[in-house]
Amino acid sequence: MEINIQEWKFRNYISTVVTFQIFILCIFLLMSLAGCVALGPEYEQPEADVESDWLESEDPRIFSESPVTSEWWVSAFNDPVLDKLIATSFEQNLTLRSAGLRVLQSQQQLAIAIGAQYPQQQQITGLAGRGKEEGSTVDIYNLGFSVSWELDFWGRFKRQVESASAAVDASVANYDDALVLLVSQVAQTYILICTFKEQLEVANQNIELQEESLRIAKAKFEAGDVSELDADQAESLLYNTIATASALEMLLQQFKNSLAFLLGKPPHDLDYLLGKKLTIPSAPADIAVGMPQNLIRHRPDIRIAERQLAAQSAQIGFAVTELYPHFSIGGSIGTEADSTGDLFKSESDIWDIFALFEWNIFNYDRLRSNVRLQDARFQQLLVDYLNTVLLAQVDVENSIIAYLKSHEQLVSYQFAYEASRRAVEISTAQYQNGLVSFNTVINTLRDHVQQQDLLTSTKGSVATNLVLVQKSLGGGWELRNNQDPVELLPSEMKDQMRERTKQWEGVLQ
Repeated sequence: MEINIQEWKFRNYISTVVTFQIFILCIFLLMSLAGCVALGPEYEQPEADVESDWLESEDPRIFSESPVTSEWWVSAFNDPVLDKLIATSFEQNLTLRSAGLRVLQSQQQLAIAIGAQYPQQQQITGLAGRGKEEGSTVDIYNLGFSVSWELDFWGRFKRQVESASAAVDASVANYDDALVLLVSQVAQTYILICTFKEQLEVANQNIELQEESLRIAKAKFEAGDVSELDADQAESLLYNTIATASALEMLLQQFKNSLAFLLGKPPHDLDYLLGKKLTIPSAPADIAVGMPQNLIRHRPDIRIAERQLAAQSAQIGFAVTELYPHFSIGGSIGTEADSTGDLFKSESDIWDIFALFEWNIFNYDRLRSNVRLQDARFQQLLVDYLNTVLLAQVDVENSIIAYLKSHEQLVSYQFAYEASRRAVEISTAQYQNGLVSFNTVINTLRDHVQQQDLLTSTKGSVATNLVLVQKSLGGGWELRNNQDPVELLPSEMKDQMRERTKQWEGVLQ
């Protein structure tokens, strides 16, 4: 039977069209199913064991109903110098900038994960070559475009996006944690500088007082009223106090150097910023601490642990998808000819389309072990999260009791200081009149030095303990005012990055 050539071509064309339509239908079916299924566990924030109230909630100085103040140092200390130091450190501290850059890195990791949901390979290719075949020289020219797309049939790419998104949240919480630590470090360092400055002033006052005692002892010795022992004792006490003053000067300068580091600067003279007259910030007796349940939301380290847990949960799902086949679709279109002039003729057109699946059925033991590994990591992070919540509560309780008791200590040391001051005045007058021995004067002077030092250091401890309370409550990160940490990076740094890679337009604002 003779075959009609035109009819054969028509049938072949119809067959090709039907085959192509079926292929397109399969693609749309796979695309509609892709992403509808997400294997692995769906994450839910775990419940943590939190007390209903603080141990010292009955103390009238503790206000559990009031929330933690965002910029707590402003209302607590009302110290313009401290306010300026914290504002400067927020702008210039290099550790905080590093945390901001880690946020930027995690954001780009998320962008990469999102991009993996779309065609993974898109290529334009070109070839010009010459070779020898069966004794003759052959030219070949090729130009084409190809695309390949692994469908997210089991939600594996979706899980990667979930994990990367949680990692971004964790990096922001890490920035907040660095900010809480920075604020507390600046405040504590400033308080220590003020404390050592005041202790140094007290030491200098005692030096003057002891020099006067030494003058009196020498005068009485020269008059033959007492032995040389009195002058020697007075001189020994004086030079010990002078040595203490030198130690305080050393510590004072070291903490100024530490403060310069927190401000993002090399060690330099900070007197222009601190001022010549420094006083220990006065801390209020009352303090707002909020409820224990607020810690989970407010403390950045708890949020870090919880977001890391969420990221790991998605990794379990990603590992589970490796147990199932992967589906890909793709194709290419182009032109190929022996000369450049024939490249774009219809008979030079080439194309192909494909659907592919891969299934690692011979690696099941390894893949199942990876699922178990990811689940074990999740369980460890869950325990770490619960442990972080418990430690946070212990941290707050310890700082609250330290703050309350240091206030009580301050009252007692104030009374002790007043008594020692009167004792010095009385004993010195009685010694001049010959009513007591110089041992009595020496003992009262030593006691007075000790009481002054205790009073000054306790003033500093009260202020420092207030800082520790606020740090334990997670106070201070609100200073960024809900801004993206990347937005807070210095403009000159962003300019350097734009100049270096030319790829940051539209990303770094």
